[in-house]
Amino acid sequence: MTLTREQMLVEMGISPIWVLREPEQAPSEAPAPAAEEAMPAAVAEPAGVAAAAGIPDGPHPEPVPAAADGSSAAAALPAIAEASWPELERRVADCRACPLGAQRRQAVFGVGDPNPDWLFIGEGPGAEEDARGEPFVGQAGKLLDAMLAALDIARGDKVYIANAVKCRPPNNRTPEAAEMAACRPYLERQVALLRPKIIVLLGKAAVHSVLHDDKALAALRGKRFEFAGIPVVVTYHPAYLLRNLPDKAKAWEDLLFARRVLREQAAPELPF
Repeated sequence: MTLTREQMLVEMGISPIWVLREPEQAPSEAPAPAAEEAMPAAVAEPAGVAAAAGIPDGPHPEPVPAAADGSSAAAALPAIAEASWPELERRVADCRACPLGAQRRQAVFGVGDPNPDWLFIGEGPGAEEDARGEPFVGQAGKLLDAMLAALDIARGDKVYIANAVKCRPPNNRTPEAAEMAACRPYLERQVALLRPKIIVLLGKAAVHSVLHDDKALAALRGKRFEFAGIPVVVTYHPAYLLRNLPDKAKAWEDLLFARRVLREQAAPELPF
């Protein structure tokens, strides 16, 4: 059965349907929410979510040797900054730049359209993501897919989904600053290769990794930032929304704001 857009919004828990304020009216700033908790263990769901577009296997670079002090990651930075997509994926799979690499099942590189309009960046893989090698496949992933559907987009179709760290933190805790720093060169190269038209940061860890900002999300919502010349919008992580249902409406407002920024970005300049 095909759901209408209104039915999708109801499924997300956003009811009644409302319209975003006009652009000149700044969104009211809500009180800062409690610090975001670590993502809960994901719940398995049936397969069938679109996988990343197939990219032919490329040359295999030398694995990065383990180094607790991060020196190996620093030595690999020039190669990462120039890596092709297959090379980057292989380096992520072989990475041992931080302790997370030694206890994962597999690295979770990302999934989606290699030529996206939208890039969504979350925090880190959970248990199910670690098992399946794909981000956002549990209950938080189902909510994210519903949010995308409400925007008339979908993962794999002009959408790419990645995380601030590529390996699962123990007990699904929030990634630590050193772990995000070790993974940041990979994420930056992904952004450079994908060249999305807009980036949506899901949660505080993603904000810290990309924008290096530790402010509360309530202070960052409804504002346009930039990373590598690409507009960036901030919203709540879907796992947080599952525990704080009233904030789903705020997240929907953020997505509408992101869509407006994207459309303004794509609109041709009018001659004077």
